Amino acid sequence: MKHFRWSILVSIVCLVLAGYWGYTHGGMEKAVTFMGIATILAVMEVSLSFDNAVVNASVLKTWDDFWQKLFLGVGIIIAVFGMRLVFPLVIVAVAADLSMGDVWTLALNDPKAFSGHLTAHHSEVAAFGGMFLLLVFLNFLLDDEKELHWLGHVEQKLGSLGKVSSISVMISIAMLMGAMTMVEEAQKMVVLMSGLWGILVYVGVDMISGLLEKEEETDANIGAIVKSGGIGGFLYLEVLDASFSFDGVIGAFAITNDVVIIMLGLAVGAMFVRSMTVYLVKTGTLDEYVYLEHGAHYAIGILALIMLASMKYHIPELFTGLIGVAFIVASLWSSIRHRKRHAVAAS
Repeated sequence: MKHFRWSILVSIVCLVLAGYWGYTHGGMEKAVTFMGIATILAVMEVSLSFDNAVVNASVLKTWDDFWQKLFLGVGIIIAVFGMRLVFPLVIVAVAADLSMGDVWTLALNDPKAFSGHLTAHHSEVAAFGGMFLLLVFLNFLLDDEKELHWLGHVEQKLGSLGKVSSISVMISIAMLMGAMTMVEEAQKMVVLMSGLWGILVYVGVDMISGLLEKEEETDANIGAIVKSGGIGGFLYLEVLDASFSFDGVIGAFAITNDVVIIMLGLAVGAMFVRSMTVYLVKTGTLDEYVYLEHGAHYAIGILALIMLASMKYHIPELFTGLIGVAFIVASLWSSIRHRKRHAVAAS
């Protein structure tokens, strides 16, 4: 419980603020309604981002205390205020050619128009986030040095493809070209550019990591590089967290148009995701449940495909959250079976 104390405290503060915001807009009835909506958003954020916590923990567990505390401290400020509040404002400001002050005023006074601007640019956001997350998944799957394989021989054979240089980037570009067929002609170029930016950011963080960590191998896998900590690893996890938050922010507007309630609800969810990350790191859960990291990465792969598909099709947030949880549960069950088999063999 000690790992969740700050999350519980922040949750209480955010729910009280949500209630106060509702009370100023319609009395006690509105206050209760807004608190309920904030709670729903928090649950949605946790369900969508649990796999994010597992992946973060798999990287953070080998970092020293300084970088762990920096990511869990400074990182939560970026996650809550940067991605859940500032990022949607920036999208609308650029799209509508307005100042940040005007956009904030629009969000408060005309939330329907604000959400309309934001959702109108969903395809570009989905292309960027989808490409980044797809590369995270592919670089985990197509790793010829990975020794433990959840799907057995099939996963081992797929991992051997990692010997081919830049195969994950090649597959990602092919997926992006396919995704472009799902959008209208006028959007194709903007979606292509957004997707290429997603790939460029991933590869760029990989390069920065290599330079900052003075890696000698220029083709080193980013997963291996970031495990030593440092600025490169910090940037990697922040962009990964940002990619996860895209889906939650866009999905939140399907529940409410009130940007204040969205920020408060998603902030609660983001805090609990951070607390789960700390819990997984401090308790060594990933070492005990060996397939949990696999399940999280497969959930990331599915989320990347869902983000790309959402450029044309409406996919309920409930489905997105549940399928990620399903992979985590399945990998947890496999880990328990694996541990029992080894216990029997050892005896």
